[in-house]
Amino acid sequence: MNPNRKPENRQPRHTGSCRKAAILLFLLLLGGRSEARRPDFVDGYHGGIYGHYPVAWKTGFINRMLESHPEWSICLEIEPETWDSVARHTPKDYARFQEFATSPRVEFTNPTYAQPYCYNISGESLIRQFTYGIKKLKEHFPQVELTTYATEEPCFTSCLPQILKLLEYRYASLKCPNTCWGGYTAPYGGETVKWIAPDGSSIITSPRYACEKLLEGSVWQTTAWGNQPEYLEACRQAGIEHPVGMCFQDAGWKNGPWLGSGERIRANSRYVTWRNYFESNDLAPTETEYRFSQEDVRPALMWGSQVLQRIAQQVRHAENRLPAVEKMAVIAAWTEGFDLPQAPMDEAWRNLMLAQHHDSWIVPYNRLRGTATWAEEVARWTATADSLCRGLLGQIEECMGEEPDPTASRLSLRICNTLGHARKETVDIPLPAAWEDTGVEVRDASGRRVESFCAGRRLFLTAEVPAFGFSTYELKRGNGRNRNHNHAETENASEEEKYTLENERYRIVVDPLRGGVIRRLTVKEPTGEVEYVDTASGYGFGELRGHFYNQGGFRSSTETPARVSKGRCGEFESYLLIEGQIASHPVTQRITLRKDAPEIDFELTIDWQHDDGIGEFDQRDAYSNNRRACYDDRYKLNLYFPARLADPHLDKDAPFDVCRSRLEETHYKSWDSIKHQIILNWVDLAEEGREGKGLALLSDHTTTYCFGRNEPLALTVQYAGQGLWGCHYPLQGPTRIRCALVPHTGSWDRARIDRISACHNEPLLCSLHAKAEMTSCSLLDLGDSGYALTAAYPTDKGVIVRLFNAAGDGRTQRIHFGKCFDRIDKIDLNGNTTASCRITKERQGCSIECAMPRFGLTTLLIYDKQ
Repeated sequence: MNPNRKPENRQPRHTGSCRKAAILLFLLLLGGRSEARRPDFVDGYHGGIYGHYPVAWKTGFINRMLESHPEWSICLEIEPETWDSVARHTPKDYARFQEFATSPRVEFTNPTYAQPYCYNISGESLIRQFTYGIKKLKEHFPQVELTTYATEEPCFTSCLPQILKLLEYRYASLKCPNTCWGGYTAPYGGETVKWIAPDGSSIITSPRYACEKLLEGSVWQTTAWGNQPEYLEACRQAGIEHPVGMCFQDAGWKNGPWLGSGERIRANSRYVTWRNYFESNDLAPTETEYRFSQEDVRPALMWGSQVLQRIAQQVRHAENRLPAVEKMAVIAAWTEGFDLPQAPMDEAWRNLMLAQHHDSWIVPYNRLRGTATWAEEVARWTATADSLCRGLLGQIEECMGEEPDPTASRLSLRICNTLGHARKETVDIPLPAAWEDTGVEVRDASGRRVESFCAGRRLFLTAEVPAFGFSTYELKRGNGRNRNHNHAETENASEEEKYTLENERYRIVVDPLRGGVIRRLTVKEPTGEVEYVDTASGYGFGELRGHFYNQGGFRSSTETPARVSKGRCGEFESYLLIEGQIASHPVTQRITLRKDAPEIDFELTIDWQHDDGIGEFDQRDAYSNNRRACYDDRYKLNLYFPARLADPHLDKDAPFDVCRSRLEETHYKSWDSIKHQIILNWVDLAEEGREGKGLALLSDHTTTYCFGRNEPLALTVQYAGQGLWGCHYPLQGPTRIRCALVPHTGSWDRARIDRISACHNEPLLCSLHAKAEMTSCSLLDLGDSGYALTAAYPTDKGVIVRLFNAAGDGRTQRIHFGKCFDRIDKIDLNGNTTASCRITKERQGCSIECAMPRFGLTTLLIYDKQ
């Protein structure tokens, strides 16, 4: 077997006749069970056209197995696009399987388009995975009923019950006994529980039982993989009357019934689908509530490896870009009559969803269908999505104003805001070549002159843009006599000034002798200055530190002095450029402050001179070893931020959730002790109380963080060495990442870290025009509701608007629209109307009332078609 390949065609140990005989003997010793009390087992297949589905023979094989084993039932977790290929290449097998697909013996349990892990992507992306996947699946099987969510891999996240209920699901399973290489869920309860989502939604769920242990001697299984006697006895001891085991076989395996077939299997176990299990057993209504924390998802991927880092950045860029383009299309539709071409938008989502496939994250170096690697395909898919978005944005900009003449002396600037709250931010606009170094006069829609700064072909100004709308500015080219320049200030500055970065909010002082670490971070509060650097820590603030096992152990950027230079673009942007080293590899950090911005931006580039080893030790046996060098993040290269905070708690965002961490420390060393230390968009440290200090860390990609009793908050930057299945994860080319810090007062919701992160992810969109109407408008305003606008996109019925209660208190809120509408309905994720909204006409537009719990979702259908 190729050691770099995910071993989905490798069956678990202890298979064959010995296993079946042991199960039979155990059940006979129990005195024989009646038909109704036999242990249940959920069998089935996992995979697809991208994740292993041999189209030439697989569908026919499933048909034959179902025909020859009438006692067999199966669940299917097959990528919906697979059925396009099956219909094309094996039409007779496809037609026969269509008959089986609606029988009680077959259940589709994961209709997502590309089987994502769920916890590592945006909540809106997760909804699209379901809605696009269900649409594709029902093209092939229109009558199929989707009732249970179950997966072969740990494809879970805390908000799933809410999404599943909005899709009219009735059940879920939190088991993944047979493929836990990349993690598993926490053990909890027995038989069934009410899985409670952060918003209070619940769904009846078969958990990974508290007695369902990780299999001894394995690094990829729990004890529920084959209904072994030990597992069933543990269930009996735990009082579980209806135990169930599970194995979703890889679609590439040529196995039929997993536990065997015929009279022997009928005497000791019963094949069921998950729907059969929940509905055919005499299960008492469960009163056990499982308030599933995001930390109950315990994933262990190759965090910090360069390949996974790049995949995560590419996916993040695309999943931020697509919703923004859709929202722009709605703004253009409601103001200019723009009609979004649906085909390119659908294709952009398809490419993004494929990039989110779990295999791209866990086996990035595997060859996909014998050609490119998953990593190479992700780069292609996300580039395609980005290209389609650029094309659509170009069409939107064309309808908003005339194409500019780059030699003209006047231009219109349209700045659009795709979020549901007003924004005041510094923007940086590229100018035509003819405008370089000429000076620019800027006026807003009312004719008021707006302060700006021009440096070469870059124009800086503070834009004020209303909620979900746009502002328009007029630019007038100067004669060159008053041109401004981007100032490089290091040469003429004093020693103290050279190493100090300051604006109206912050003062940052770096220490060049210690590699450019920050020795002072001062926040200018109305009540006085507050210092954030913990000078008593053994770590530098902004220090890079990691275990280079080929270079003597732990190495730090503080070992060598750094060259510091300084730049400023008027009052709008200032930065420090810090050039240093770590373990002989050049390191460049750029720290940037912008006017009116609450965040401090960090850009980090490491120019690796050669492949190196970074991690706990130089491992040579990572394939099946429980202990792995890639697990303990403290030995990876980290960027540290020791903050002067008194006993802070840690919160972290997740898809449609914010999780209060229960971990005393994040590090672990072995597969059987995985912890959840994922940063999706941000993590936040905050002291208790409304006036307590806090520090949020924002990341440009999904990765991990470090934090513990004796360790400051740190962002994982790099791992290099052997990883899953013994594959080598090298350093190839430079590492480039971006992150940001937000010092604040109070908890994350009081400081609206979620909103700051949203602004970071969806920057204001600027376009130049020969002439555009000098107006400003807001089309949807969420005000101070605490709500977030996660999606707005046109459909054939009207415009879909999705709201998320990120930080509201659950009270009824009023949502304002800048247009009048005759009908607005609340709908579920299947498009069914659940309620009609009462519309209040206003002087400009209309409004509705909306109430949802914290972390709740509301989807609106606005009938705007005449």
